[in-house]
Amino acid sequence: MRRSGCCASTRRRRTSTTARCASSTACCSPAVASGSANKRPARLEIAQARARELGREADLRVGDAQALEFGDRSFDTVVCTLALCTIPDDRAAVAEVRRVLRPGGRFLMLEHVRSPLLPVRLAQRLLDPLAVRFEADHLHREPLEHLRAEGFEVESLERSKLGIVERVAARKPPVPA
Repeated sequence: MRRSGCCASTRRRRTSTTARCASSTACCSPAVASGSANKRPARLEIAQARARELGREADLRVGDAQALEFGDRSFDTVVCTLALCTIPDDRAAVAEVRRVLRPGGRFLMLEHVRSPLLPVRLAQRLLDPLAVRFEADHLHREPLEHLRAEGFEVESLERSKLGIVERVAARKPPVPA
């Protein structure tokens, strides 16, 4: 699974806007205006260089995914790749995604998660304290639970790598008529 695989599905509309959380590259679609929040300035510099190289306009910022500096209903799509595992309050980050998405907007996510396989899950549980201490990386979170709690409609869900890698496409419900 490549990170660009998540972003590839944002190419449908020429006027769409995309936000990326914890991105290390600029959005891959030429027709997409993007915003990005990342707490690591070095990665942001890589993304800015990539956007310039591709000739793309991108509003790239150092930010906090738990408190995004974008207005309500600013984006058609939010892409989050391997970030919720390191965000201190992943539930708050998912709530922020919901806030910045327009009604009917898509949330595309690639995360490592708690494996459904008992031996793998036990290994994750044993390694988790070390991963959290040294990398601030939680190995057995389940962000899908937060998506459902925020009212997202899951359109597709794929698991791979012994069930520890999850790829999700979800949609914020449209405004009721």
